[in-house]
Amino acid sequence: MAMITPAATDLANLDADALRQLLQDSWAERQALEDKILFKDTKIAQLTHEITALRRYQFGKKGEQLSGVQGSLLEEAVCADIAAIEVELEQLTETTSSKPKQQPKRKPLPESLPRIEFRHEPQNTACRCGCQLQRIGEDISEKLDYVPGVASVERHIRRKWVCRNCETLIQAPVPAHVIDKGLATTGLLAYVLVAKYLDHLPLYRLEQIFDRAGISLSRSTLAQWVGVCGVQLQPLVDALRQAILAHRVVHADETPVQVLKPGSKSTHRAYLWVYAPGAFEDLKAVVYDFTEGRAGEHARTFLGDWHDSLVCDDYSGYKACFTQGMTEIGCMAHARRKFFDLHASSKSPLAEQALQYIGQPYEVERQVEDLDPDDRRQIRLEKAKPLVDALRAWMQAQRTRVPDGSATAKAFDYSLKRWVALTRYLDDGQLPIDNNHIEQRIRPIALGRANWLFAGSLRAGKRAAPVMTLVQSAKLNGHDPYAYLKDVLTRLPTQPASRIDQLLPHNWQPQTP
Repeated sequence: MAMITPAATDLANLDADALRQLLQDSWAERQALEDKILFKDTKIAQLTHEITALRRYQFGKKGEQLSGVQGSLLEEAVCADIAAIEVELEQLTETTSSKPKQQPKRKPLPESLPRIEFRHEPQNTACRCGCQLQRIGEDISEKLDYVPGVASVERHIRRKWVCRNCETLIQAPVPAHVIDKGLATTGLLAYVLVAKYLDHLPLYRLEQIFDRAGISLSRSTLAQWVGVCGVQLQPLVDALRQAILAHRVVHADETPVQVLKPGSKSTHRAYLWVYAPGAFEDLKAVVYDFTEGRAGEHARTFLGDWHDSLVCDDYSGYKACFTQGMTEIGCMAHARRKFFDLHASSKSPLAEQALQYIGQPYEVERQVEDLDPDDRRQIRLEKAKPLVDALRAWMQAQRTRVPDGSATAKAFDYSLKRWVALTRYLDDGQLPIDNNHIEQRIRPIALGRANWLFAGSLRAGKRAAPVMTLVQSAKLNGHDPYAYLKDVLTRLPTQPASRIDQLLPHNWQPQTP
């Protein structure tokens, strides 16, 4: 990137202030360019170090590696990590070398699989000199396609056309693909992603499933596809995050996941944070954000400069958000849970009474669930507010009768200390009574966390998060996740960044043939 400066004759005509401004602008431009180069160099060095460590593990002594199911899961994660890093390095270095990239030798696809031919021809077979081009040959490439339960081969035929007069050779361009020169069609890639992150099948089981169908696909190949797709899909997740933060009510929660790193035979706890627009907002979406820890800074980083109503539990990590302009909306379900646990453990009569009292505002919520915000607020103030006020008075009276430090006192204190946050929903029809909306988005994680969140680095979790974000958001909008991902992966390589929102689950419309 070259700086543009006026010619010497132009500089002579500038006054002192204009010349000073020109020098400042030139210096700022140079500094920005140096900062960009430094960022790229630093990122390249970081990724190079990371990929070296992963390859050392991948090709290290078997005695230093894990065996069994944990070993298989970690091996898959490492292969996917390496593939993802290679894609990021290519994007950063912007290589323009004419030296062709060496492609691995592949086994021929089984002849028994049905072939579907796609012929790609130039738009015009007339030469620029006026002669009619003549066909002299063709290039054929094969991709493995997989519609759940049925495998086939796509044969892409690109005929070559030549002008005998001026020796001009033309050929239809290679169709854009999310994995350049890859073996898999977008249908197969979508199937692998859905099987791993929605159906919770680890790749070694997918390898066995394909093998029974007569298709030889190693788990390392499957892992490379997963790694590359995770990187390519990230822009959609970034856009979905912005769509969620455009709303004034956001739910947040977090859940632990176990991470296993190369060179370590023990797991440590990482966290998957979950964010969704308010239960009464018109956007159906969820974003998963994988982090190495549970520090509140992760939530603040995700939320950025958003400053509206955050629905969450009483975890201390969110507290700093409320000192920066966000409004805390408490979760009545968490308050109820304290008394439910108390009653389950001791059959406490006070806990049973509390559950009955808390159930009354919930009965009002069932009545107003489908109303518009203004009507919901009005009925809440008429019916729920007197019930909530009576509940607080009862809790305050009972709290004075139980000893400090007891389980019963702690249950009362949880609600009374957060009473303002717990009851803000009464005066705003757009606010929910609890955080159950986001907890329902966490349930799919419990089913699959043993299969897909063994990480060769944070990358395995960060790769799982965007794919889970898209498949779960697709489900929320009534889409078949396989059909959605297949179409998105097909369109993504040629989709302008300015129109990436068209591929988000709540905006997506399948392409018509």
